[in-house]
Amino acid sequence: MATDKIYIVMPAYNEEANIADVIAQWHPLCEQLAAEGHDVKLVVANDGSKDKTYAIMQQLQSQYPLFEPMDKTNSGHGATVLYLYRYAMSHSADYIFQTDSDGQTLPEEFWQMWANRDKFDFQIGTRDGRQDGASRRMVTKTLRLVVWLMFRVWVKDANTPFRLLKVEKLKPILDVIPQDYNLANVAVSAIAVRWNYAIGWYPITFRPRQGGVNSINMRRIFRIGLKALSDFHTINKNLR
Repeated sequence: MATDKIYIVMPAYNEEANIADVIAQWHPLCEQLAAEGHDVKLVVANDGSKDKTYAIMQQLQSQYPLFEPMDKTNSGHGATVLYLYRYAMSHSADYIFQTDSDGQTLPEEFWQMWANRDKFDFQIGTRDGRQDGASRRMVTKTLRLVVWLMFRVWVKDANTPFRLLKVEKLKPILDVIPQDYNLANVAVSAIAVRWNYAIGWYPITFRPRQGGVNSINMRRIFRIGLKALSDFHTINKNLR
């Protein structure tokens, strides 16, 4: 069996209520991958949290040998995702799996993607029955329309934080996305569809936050959306 190098990456912002449980949930998956002969790291980037998120991460490092905590200045969720992608690439990862650190996704649903990694360029979850509120479901539907207007592609759930990506296919996409772009998942999904990548879509469980308070409220979502619209034009220009 071929050995693959995979980085499992998560951005974290003010997740002191969740981060210990999330690492405890995902590290056994990393251990299983390592037992199968793969080179694996669980990398969580603290995005300038104002609480004890990073301190907790540091305390846990000795307990979980495949876990690597990182600390960085605050730049937003999307920019931190891009930062983690580039970090994994700089360490010669073959695959990147990205999810969030709030406990909304389930590690066991990773394996369906991993089993099909040779069949697809990207594999992305779809939150068909997301359990985190009507306002979030409305954001998903709105993003679907915005992606159609800007990229002329229909993406069922462009922003799902549950995705397995082949690095060789991700690299050219990152070349056309601004480094600090805050809707990274949306842009990556839309460009992959537009470029006719082989994409596997999987319905996933998407639970309510397991603790703490969501840092993204509707007002902030609106501001991010306005900024994203202008950046969409930049991305489209780069694509041309």
